Amino acid sequence: MKRVMWYSAICILLVVFIFPSSAHSAEPMEMIKSVTERIIEIVSDPKLKGKSMTDKRRALIRGAVNEIFDWEEFSKRSLGRHWRKRTPEEKKEFISLYSRLLEKTYIDKVEGYSGEEVHYLYEKIEGRYAKVKVEVITEKGQKIPVQYRFIKKNGKWKVYDLVIEGVSLTNNYRAQFNNILVRSSFNTLLKKLKKKVSK
Repeated sequence: MKRVMWYSAICILLVVFIFPSSAHSAEPMEMIKSVTERIIEIVSDPKLKGKSMTDKRRALIRGAVNEIFDWEEFSKRSLGRHWRKRTPEEKKEFISLYSRLLEKTYIDKVEGYSGEEVHYLYEKIEGRYAKVKVEVITEKGQKIPVQYRFIKKNGKWKVYDLVIEGVSLTNNYRAQFNNILVRSSFNTLLKKLKKKVSK
């Protein structure tokens, strides 16, 4: 599971940094292609390296993540059947904590980018949903299949799930969250998320 999380971090690195105007007008495949070059520039830029630039570098990544990822869709699909039972206030708090958890989990890892390549395989659009299949090639030549899942809302494509080596990010978290919720309470889940975010 740790390996899946690490690869998903690399994939987020390669997709998240994009300017709002291009993210909103481009098709899914175009979005991924354009952001890849930009992300590599960011993490390779000597001016953004070093401890003194950590806050600025992470702020750029964090701001970009919020532009292209649909945190509500991530949250809804990760909670599954438990989502409908939540109040608007509970949903809002969960979305905030969950997005911060993913940011915290991945930002540390994406800063460790070290030359991974991306091969674009295909794009499939069906109505308001789309899938983009790519391969991440590691330094050792290992091929990691990745599928980006998009949903179109108000004319804008947003990422709502990543599938790494056949493992869905939202399905993975849904299993973890469901395990907590069937044994305990929603407040317990929130407390666990707050603890992880505050570390």
